[in-house]
Amino acid sequence: MSSIPDIDDSTPLAAQLAEDTRRRLTLQGLQYPRPDKTRIVTVANQKGGVGKTTSTVNLAAAMAQGGLNVLVIDSDPQGNASTALGIDHRSGVPSIYDVLVEERPLGETVVQCPEFPNLLVVPATIDLSGAEIELVSLVSRETRLRRALDQYIEERENQGLSRLDYVFVDCPPSLGLLTVNAFVTGREVLIPIQCEYYALEGLSQLLKTIEMIQSHLNRELHVSTILLTMYDGRTNLAQQVVREVREHFGRQTLETSIPRSVRVSEAPSYGQTVVSYEPTSTGALAYRQAAFEMASKRQHDQ
Repeated sequence: MSSIPDIDDSTPLAAQLAEDTRRRLTLQGLQYPRPDKTRIVTVANQKGGVGKTTSTVNLAAAMAQGGLNVLVIDSDPQGNASTALGIDHRSGVPSIYDVLVEERPLGETVVQCPEFPNLLVVPATIDLSGAEIELVSLVSRETRLRRALDQYIEERENQGLSRLDYVFVDCPPSLGLLTVNAFVTGREVLIPIQCEYYALEGLSQLLKTIEMIQSHLNRELHVSTILLTMYDGRTNLAQQVVREVREHFGRQTLETSIPRSVRVSEAPSYGQTVVSYEPTSTGALAYRQAAFEMASKRQHDQ
């Protein structure tokens, strides 16, 4: 690894430049470790605006850039993950709606991300907005996504295709049947928490829901990862939130936090993740480091 230059970090800007330089040199040409088996991660927080979708697509892109095979399942009717990954998700496009409601094979809805050949996506269309109501009357309504994903993974194996290393399921900001399907599908839960006022509000309800799913529908489910987002080290509030989260969830919380970043916010409007849009930006480097940290932890090393 290249030696890290001696950079003055006596001011906040200089400190950030020094940190970015360290991260860039550390991550240069790094191959991410492959898990022993496919890790299926549900990304959830019923509180909106916490960086859930942003974290899903950027962690997935960072892992794909690091040589891993990744699938993102967009289960949010807004389709923001599909937008950020440059995937067509107009009404009528084969999507997660067809999988959940029409029982279409998942493989028929999978498309390749234009930026990363080893990043696959199941898009969400506006049709999904009515799925909560339609699922209520269907048989096995809570387990439809899990069965479809398990079949797809088996199909890939039978066809001799490369094994998926990670599956990320992006949830809507609610605790309805779409989120329940995502929880039943996942073996791990990643919870993004923003470093702002009311950060932990509603978290106890989310944890209760996870416990209920664990008891009745999916014994493997556990909170493996907590990612701190929208961090601004200049404010006392952000530092206080970090202390609180680490105090309660020390083992699950990643060391890397995601800073507030204009580039991270801009990237989706160009149909890209920040990892491909501005790869040397503070936000991109932070997501790449968080992804490497997550990949380096064993699934149950929590």
